[in-house]
Amino acid sequence: MKTVSRYTILIVDDSKLARMAVNKALNTLYPEWERLEAANAEEAVAAVKQAAPDVALLDFNMPGRDGLELAAELREANPKMAVAVVSANRQQQIVDRTSAAGATFLAKPITEAALGQFLKAVVQDRESRA
Repeated sequence: MKTVSRYTILIVDDSKLARMAVNKALNTLYPEWERLEAANAEEAVAAVKQAAPDVALLDFNMPGRDGLELAAELREANPKMAVAVVSANRQQQIVDRTSAAGATFLAKPITEAALGQFLKAVVQDRESRA
């Protein structure tokens, strides 16, 4: 059986409850992954500079910079990082802007199945390039 590489994931959401929900899903999906949390864009930028996570889940609606602005900034700092923008706003314009920023759109509330599908694709992509 192939062992799953250990990854670091950055969870950015101004809602502690939303971050807890993602952590709960991660406990089932990838319990061995290291997790970083940020409540806003500034904390997220600092975390990326310090730890260079492999994956970032970004809330779309946050005080200050929104998730799309943050996605562009983080991808510039770390082009190899996989990024998903999470939002309850499922308008096509938001989905299209997310894609244009080089990120994946995930609907909120995020489900374990949707998160698992996104993370599985990230792992397969990384391991196929390794």
